[in-house]
Amino acid sequence: MTTENILTVEETLRNIVKKITRKEDVVLTPTTTFKELGADSLDVVQILVALEEAFDIELVDEDLKSLNNMGAFIGYVKKKVAEKKK
Repeated sequence: MTTENILTVEETLRNIVKKITRKEDVVLTPTTTFKELGADSLDVVQILVALEEAFDIELVDEDLKSLNNMGAFIGYVKKKVAEKKK
C-alpha cells in the first residue's frame, strides 16, 4: 500500500461517522462532541469498533471516558496508531 492510499485519522473518522450516522455534512472540529454529530451510544460503539478495525488498534474504555471532544479523541487515536508502528 502506498502512502497516497492512507487516509488520515480525521478523514477516516469523518467517513465512519458519515456512514454510521447517515449524515453527509459531518464537520469535525476540535470542540465537536459525538452528541453534536448526532451519534447515540450505539453509534459511538460502532464508530469505535470501526476505528479499531481500520487502524488495527485497541481503544481502551477507561482512556475514552476522559475524552470530551473530537480534538482529544483524534489525538488519542493518533497516539494509539503511533504506538502500534513502534
